[in-house]
Amino acid sequence: MPTALAVLALTAAFLATSDPLPHTDSSHAWSLPPPAASTLPRYEWPLAPPHPVLRPFQPPATRYGPGHRGVDLGAADGEPVLAAADGVVSFAGWVATRGVVAVTHTGGLRTTYEPVRPEVRPGQRVRRGEEVGRLMPGHEGCSAACLHWGARRGDEYLDPLRLLSTQRVRLLPWREPPPAEVA
Repeated sequence: MPTALAVLALTAAFLATSDPLPHTDSSHAWSLPPPAASTLPRYEWPLAPPHPVLRPFQPPATRYGPGHRGVDLGAADGEPVLAAADGVVSFAGWVATRGVVAVTHTGGLRTTYEPVRPEVRPGQRVRRGEEVGRLMPGHEGCSAACLHWGARRGDEYLDPLRLLSTQRVRLLPWREPPPAEVA
């Protein structure tokens, strides 16, 4: 258990100290342009179906309080992990004993994927559905391999499942139903 706590502490320290917003200074290779409302990314599942949710998002009551700052998705060891939306890889490497990939998206949102064997490098642009790594076993709380998928904007952790949209909303004009016949 002390090892698990050390990994959790290092992961929390990494997430707390990482720059959550993309740099707009063009001298950085991983810069993103400011978002236009029409260019906000569309997000998709980071795993091919089926991808059962083994543990849901549970926001902490306070900044350092207990909670589950992402979702755990069931999958097989070695399965491809996909970028949920277009963006720039802001981190790809190891935090303690876990492989972690973080992608910063237009609008300042960052998604994280762990434990993965990274197949991308910081500064690399990725497209929605592009492979960013391969799932590894070892996420605490999962009896088999599972992906911990997180989302964060600034200091706020978000439920990554809320980024998903199964279909577009389309409003149709209201039509009055025909009058009922009286017999």
